[in-house]
Amino acid sequence: MMTLAPARPAARGTSSPGPASTAGTGMGTRTSGFYRHDLDGLRGVAIALVAIFHVWFGRVSGGVDVFLALSGFFFGGRLLRAAIDPATTLRPIPEVVRLVRRLLPALIVVLAAGAVLTILIQPETRWETFADQSLASLGYYQNWELANTAADYLRAGETVSPLQHIWSMSVQGQFYIALLAIIFSLAYLLRRPLGRHLRWVFIVLLSALTIASFVYAIIAHNADQAVAYYNSFARAWELTLGALIGALVPYVRWPMWVRTLVATVSLIAILVCGWLIDGVREFPGPWTLVPVGATVLFILSAANRVADPHTGGKLPAPNRLLATKPFVALGSMAYSLYLWHWPLLIFWLAYSGRDHAGFTDGAIVLLVSAVLAWLTTRYVETPLRYRAPAQRPTGVGWRTRLRRPTIVLGSVVTLLGVTLTATSFTWREHVTVERASGKELSGLSARDYPGARALLNNAKVPKLPMRPTVLEAKNDIPESTNAGCISDFDNVDVINCTYGDKDAQRTIALAGGSHAEHWITALDLLGRMHGFKVVTYLKMGCPLTTEEKPLVMGDNRPYPKCRQWNDVVMPKLLADKPDYVFTTSTRPWNIKPGDVMPSSYLGIWQQFSDAGIDVLAMRDTPWLVRNNKPYFPADCLADGGDAISCGIKRSAVLSDDNPTLNYLQRFPNLKPLDMTDAVCRPDFCRVVEGNVLMYHDSHHLSTTYVRTMTNELGRQLAAATGWW
Repeated sequence: MMTLAPARPAARGTSSPGPASTAGTGMGTRTSGFYRHDLDGLRGVAIALVAIFHVWFGRVSGGVDVFLALSGFFFGGRLLRAAIDPATTLRPIPEVVRLVRRLLPALIVVLAAGAVLTILIQPETRWETFADQSLASLGYYQNWELANTAADYLRAGETVSPLQHIWSMSVQGQFYIALLAIIFSLAYLLRRPLGRHLRWVFIVLLSALTIASFVYAIIAHNADQAVAYYNSFARAWELTLGALIGALVPYVRWPMWVRTLVATVSLIAILVCGWLIDGVREFPGPWTLVPVGATVLFILSAANRVADPHTGGKLPAPNRLLATKPFVALGSMAYSLYLWHWPLLIFWLAYSGRDHAGFTDGAIVLLVSAVLAWLTTRYVETPLRYRAPAQRPTGVGWRTRLRRPTIVLGSVVTLLGVTLTATSFTWREHVTVERASGKELSGLSARDYPGARALLNNAKVPKLPMRPTVLEAKNDIPESTNAGCISDFDNVDVINCTYGDKDAQRTIALAGGSHAEHWITALDLLGRMHGFKVVTYLKMGCPLTTEEKPLVMGDNRPYPKCRQWNDVVMPKLLADKPDYVFTTSTRPWNIKPGDVMPSSYLGIWQQFSDAGIDVLAMRDTPWLVRNNKPYFPADCLADGGDAISCGIKRSAVLSDDNPTLNYLQRFPNLKPLDMTDAVCRPDFCRVVEGNVLMYHDSHHLSTTYVRTMTNELGRQLAAATGWW
């Protein structure tokens, strides 16, 4: 994810070669005729922070934001130099080719290695995600792929992706193309009439874009931080600010003591940012100003040093430190090191079964990452990035021998990229074909696939393959989800859909979150059989609650739109006055084993009681958690586990008694429903019963299994309602 450096670095402390018009512009890596080796060193510091914080502390260091700001400064500055120089021919195609040669070869090598490790280490249920994200990485839209995952409640418990870190490269790639189009287009139109004054057009434009993006970042951060984290528009200001600084550095005139103070403070801010700010939750909001602002100040601390008589042509001490060979060498392979360290960490954790790396194995991951990064830089990046020296050989044979290794290397990398793309599409097609057979799940034989009836009625279980299969499970979701009858994270509207006997007079309102929703399959069947309709009032991850500041269950993200939705749905439910409201009445404890009725539900029961509406209070089903993290049973089964090893102790997820029973005297309108014995055995909750996989993720029941619970749910509903 590193920034783009000049094609041929000048020797340290010397003026860079090139026309006089580029010297003193301050746009890009060269400022006032010297090469900014200190910024190469800053890249080395940033990648070290990123890798160390990822491997040992599981935190965000702010190093990625340093990279983004430097990317804007390097790339934007170089484009601006070309745009305002009338002697420079504007050629966008070579710029794009340069980007491809700079960025894709190392990325393809890492993705290819990741594909092999995925097949060797990860269960096949994870291969589709890797294929999708490989294509997204190659297409530079990985950040949007991850944003969609973050916004998808049904994928919230997925394993961390070994390609998650490539989101920042996608943001940069999109920025490069957008900035290239904007700057060159304006230069074509305005360079001749405005001349050097074109600089100010770009300064005003970049200022406006930076302010607009920063304001948007704050708004998006407050609305949904997890999605905003990957949003290109919320991140754009970090890059445009870097480009803006590239345009402004010629006008910076600070005495040496100010430069030294600024460089020292900004470097310290970059070093301690990861300790003081929880970037996972605070970025890209206002706190992102700390690493980005510190980077900008560090750039300015040594800007235009030759032209400023106060400096005597010297760098401030912190800049001199980062311009030394160790930091510059680390910075030179920062891009490859960034690419390698994260997937190696994730694959090691998956292979070892650990949640985090210790000191020794973390050090080994970092060492292997560094070795692979050096090899990638030396033998992949550098040969394909730089052209051969412009010399005239004495013979054709010499010229052919000089270029042949580069041609072979380029061909190999291209072949890897084509193979990776073809393999990804092929696996996705295979999964699509396999899931297409999932349409027959609704017609499975009750004798062959008794499901819950094996627990409740001791039904015989023949030896047959489990259904849904581990690949089918992901799509074995309620029809109401597919039909858009449940509000997603961003929607605060109440969506009413009708199931069961749509012409019936008797009504059950199915209300709350997705844990109420997954009963719709059985309720729909029962409604048709016994003459009642089911009307939905559903929102993903949002139960009926009086909680003022609700959180997303599982990762504890703030969920303000759940509060807004409750403020809308409760008056509507009370006004519609259904015969019964069907909703969940318990949740798992976050702090100890078992389940509980949250205190924020009590106000809801009181409102229904005051309105004379009875509540069919369903006890929530077990959430599958290990080491305080959710896991998918399909992943566990695909990785060699079985129904027992992939299950969980009943006492870990369910209290001895249904917590709802403790509130019946206070709220006589509660009609308790408890399907626990249709899901768990007396001491253990397996993940497969009666040849049917129970879950389609870590905590939602599969539609196929819910269908096998219809008779038991009908028995309990009959007792609660007296309708049949």
